[in-house]
Amino acid sequence: MMMMSHRYQLRPAALAALAALPWALATLPAARGQTPAIKATASTQLRSQQVAPLPGGLDGVLMVNDNNPELISGPGILLSTFDGSGLGVPAAHLDLPLNGRFDLFSHHVYAGTPASSSSTMWLAVLAQPRGKGSSTLRLVDGATALSQSLDPSQPSAPFLPLPALLAQGIEPAYSGPGSRVATELLSRGPRGLFPDSWTLTPAVPTTLMVLPLPVRGLDPLLNGRNLQLRLQSDAPVDLALLAGFGEGDQPPTAEYWATLLQGPLSPKEHLPTARGASGSIIYSRVSGVQLGSRWRGRITDPGQRWLSTSRAPISWPIASLERGRLGTGQSQSAELRRFYPGTAWAAHGNYGVEYEITLPLRNSSQRPEQLQLALESPIKGDLNQGGLRFYNQPAKAVMFRGTVEVSGLDGEGSKASGRQAFHLVLRAGQQGPRLGLISLPPGHSRELRVRLIYPADATPPQVLSLLPVKQSEQSPTTAP
Repeated sequence: MMMMSHRYQLRPAALAALAALPWALATLPAARGQTPAIKATASTQLRSQQVAPLPGGLDGVLMVNDNNPELISGPGILLSTFDGSGLGVPAAHLDLPLNGRFDLFSHHVYAGTPASSSSTMWLAVLAQPRGKGSSTLRLVDGATALSQSLDPSQPSAPFLPLPALLAQGIEPAYSGPGSRVATELLSRGPRGLFPDSWTLTPAVPTTLMVLPLPVRGLDPLLNGRNLQLRLQSDAPVDLALLAGFGEGDQPPTAEYWATLLQGPLSPKEHLPTARGASGSIIYSRVSGVQLGSRWRGRITDPGQRWLSTSRAPISWPIASLERGRLGTGQSQSAELRRFYPGTAWAAHGNYGVEYEITLPLRNSSQRPEQLQLALESPIKGDLNQGGLRFYNQPAKAVMFRGTVEVSGLDGEGSKASGRQAFHLVLRAGQQGPRLGLISLPPGHSRELRVRLIYPADATPPQVLSLLPVKQSEQSPTTAP
């Protein structure tokens, strides 16, 4: 599947040492009094339950989505919203001004060669007012990380083999740059690499930031960088992302970037399957501007202001997409307002999109109810199977690395907990480790709130599941 990113490796000796760490691949028993029927084959099992479309929808905030090419092969324009007039290659620009709140998602990989083992690919973000006056661009929030870094000033997050579930503490856990960036944005962590704002002068592009993608000292010569910014402009602006080489360890000059803005485009990857075509599908990678950066939804029973605990077991897709709607008929992929030919025609995967889901639970029965909440990675499919299919033994492929924040789980005594964050590593076809319990006496209510930012290097879809607990069985172990 063309959405999956290249995997970056540590040095062999370090990787071998890390592989010796224990893996906590906990699975969920989904039962309350009576276990939902599970039909098993030699390698898979079908958990009978409801799978419903996720309520809510994407907002109207534009997101510049820069992920094609993922593997940068040479200097050039990665993405530009400039109008192209007066520039060398007008077709290299999407002609879409950005105004007010907008976001940026960028994810790239650079591979060196033995002849260029000390080289650094530099990534630049440029901006310019669309009109004749100056403008101010303010940073609302932002984070960036390399997959590997030998420079302490450059945040990094190697693909460490973490357990399936870890409670986030004072020292956050992450695996991969997408995981780290999403985790820091959720927690509003440090953003020391970036200024608070930029003043943009007309007719001249301002270099907002220049970030290195180094390979010196790495084995193999491969590195990646994830960047996400939330921005606010007081007037229409144009934005461009460029890739280029400097001199030795020195980044290119502002004059170099201005010249590079003339074109051409950096080569793209993976021609997509046309929308609506039959047969297998190549999603390609995204290079364009999408409509929507946050999905907000409130899950209730039809015509009610609450969600009855009797609905469990039930799941809702996260990042459902074409050929991966899990029988709901719902594709959550953001539509692209502008995109380059030969790239994805929708934001398959919704990378960088924040999900904020509220579940106002009510126990309307005459007996106490206990439920468990999980994020899971079922086997991808499009048809209604009467439930979700999982592998009896999860596959090796990792489908999700990222943090989920939850409020309203069981806390001390009978009180609901405040915000808790968990880092998850989900493999293909894996029933999710339990995030926590929700215990409700008859007639009681409680509101759950779930937040996550869909991270780079994830492969959709996942599901948010509300599952019953069989009171007579010992519950699975939660995160420490």
